[in-house]
Amino acid sequence: MKTYTAKDIQVLTGLEPVRKRPGLYIGSVDSAGLHHLVWEILDNSIDEVMNGFASWVEVELDKDGRSVRVTDNGRGIPVDMHEEYKKSALELIMTTLHAGGKFAHSNYTYSGGLHGVGASVVNALSERLEVTVKRDGGEWFQSYNCGQASAPVLQVGDKVRGSGTSIWFRPDADIFEVTQFDPQIIAEALEARSWLHKVKIVFKDRTSGTVYRYDHTDGSLDGFLAQIVGEEPRASGWEENIFAYTKNEGEVPVDIAVLWSQNGGEQVKSFVNGINTPQGGTHDLGLKAGIVKAVRNYMEIHGVQPKGLKLSTEDIRDGLRAIVSVRVAEPQFKGQTKERLNNAEVNALVANAAAPALERFLNENPSVASGLVERIVSGARERAAAVQTMESAARKSAARKLNLPGKLADCSGTRPEDSELFIVEGDSAGGSAKQARDRRHQAILPLRGKILNIENAASGRISANKEIANLISALGCGTGSQFNLNKLRYGRVIVLTDADSDGHHIACLLVTFFYRFMPELVRRGHIYLGRPPLYRVQKGKSINWAWSEEERENLSKLGRGNAQITRFKGLGEMSPEQLKSTTLDPATRTIFRVVIDDEELASCAISECFGKDVAPRYRLIMECASSADEVDF
Repeated sequence: MKTYTAKDIQVLTGLEPVRKRPGLYIGSVDSAGLHHLVWEILDNSIDEVMNGFASWVEVELDKDGRSVRVTDNGRGIPVDMHEEYKKSALELIMTTLHAGGKFAHSNYTYSGGLHGVGASVVNALSERLEVTVKRDGGEWFQSYNCGQASAPVLQVGDKVRGSGTSIWFRPDADIFEVTQFDPQIIAEALEARSWLHKVKIVFKDRTSGTVYRYDHTDGSLDGFLAQIVGEEPRASGWEENIFAYTKNEGEVPVDIAVLWSQNGGEQVKSFVNGINTPQGGTHDLGLKAGIVKAVRNYMEIHGVQPKGLKLSTEDIRDGLRAIVSVRVAEPQFKGQTKERLNNAEVNALVANAAAPALERFLNENPSVASGLVERIVSGARERAAAVQTMESAARKSAARKLNLPGKLADCSGTRPEDSELFIVEGDSAGGSAKQARDRRHQAILPLRGKILNIENAASGRISANKEIANLISALGCGTGSQFNLNKLRYGRVIVLTDADSDGHHIACLLVTFFYRFMPELVRRGHIYLGRPPLYRVQKGKSINWAWSEEERENLSKLGRGNAQITRFKGLGEMSPEQLKSTTLDPATRTIFRVVIDDEELASCAISECFGKDVAPRYRLIMECASSADEVDF
């Protein structure tokens, strides 16, 4: 038996906890965590801007793409000796967790840095970091290796003009999975901050020799929103209009910009003290609540809501494109990465600011209000009809109980968690799959050709579509308000289509169906995509499988002699043994789970790819056609 005594207890000191568990401080050690280092240093400079001590920020990405310098013309980090710790304040800030000047509000009224860990965390996770400070007529320098000061703070100049801080750092390759910064990610973040803080920012991308200059000192959030929306078609009346509102007085200053798009879904970008909060929070919820209240009030007062049609909050917010930026003296974030705001009081403050302002805007702009009401009512009617259609189909399915589709080759197992349903393309593929499957756990449902595009179909066509009805019946869990996850008959639903453009299209149509009518199946991780190979490459007795042209070329060059290459145009061309070993057998296959990282972006992507408006698809084709690989028809 292993002993467990006081000797087994470790105490991590200094910056050791950061290097030992970096995910606790930056979320991850992948690309997102790598770029978070830039945001930590950048936000310190932005805090100087936000509180009136700096007017510009410069970010430079080195030629190798692995190191970054952030410079501002703020006050400069203090370099004098700290009485209690007998260290320069600069070294204390850079090498000690929870050391900083933002715990009280004597120096910073609003700030993104709250815990005094940002700069020290970046230092701990960098193989080398250098700080140069200009203030009080002098210039000081100190360097660090893996968080440890390599020498005391040195004064390297006097009679120096101006003030500010410059921090250069190279992340530690022993910690990060990726060490190459993405210039596009940095550029987008810098431009957003220029809009939010009306500050001049220069980004020097040495990897490409490009210099970006962002100067939105005279701009506002409506300009930022217009840039984000771009050429996306707007709802009637909103083509040249954006609702913008600023409230500087009070406990929480608020900036808002709002418009509605013809495309579906909702997209709200939210910021707190200039920091992007991708998971939203109370400010995001407050804006949405205020918008719904304003629209409902307007429709009720003007009597424009149709009788018998119940509008949900989703109906009102469908097509919403908005930005909300708040400044909070004591923000409470979810975690060090600050992805979500948790201050409860902010919800009501934002809602109470947004609702009356938007309602007044609608009253003053009747053509804009009319276009919005028309969009909301039209969308609500379409969704109500679709839900009614799917519920009708679900009730019929329930009435038939286990009267399953005739083409379904069900499995013998009765435990859903051990069962899989493969949705395959056509009877030919279905025949091979039925022979190759494990009959105890794997069921096969062949579908005929491309299923109906439910995103662009009338409710009557959806209810009459036999393939969709068969699919609903086979799954057994119903749709819409009749959906019951406990009645799902298979733990995994695997879309298995041919590895060509038609197969990809069918897979996308099926995913669209699941996302719109059975979204919980996607959210709970029940939907998968199969990955059949494109080629069989044989040299002598050696047989390998290729899923791309590149893999085929590489495999054909291995070993001696000529390779015999078989191209599979469809699953039906594969023998049951080949299909089993490459695509069905859990021990040797590859399947991809369908996940949703961002509900708003997912909904928008589906609307643009499969909705009635062809403009987004045409624009995508025109922009990307020249760079696309050859498409296999």
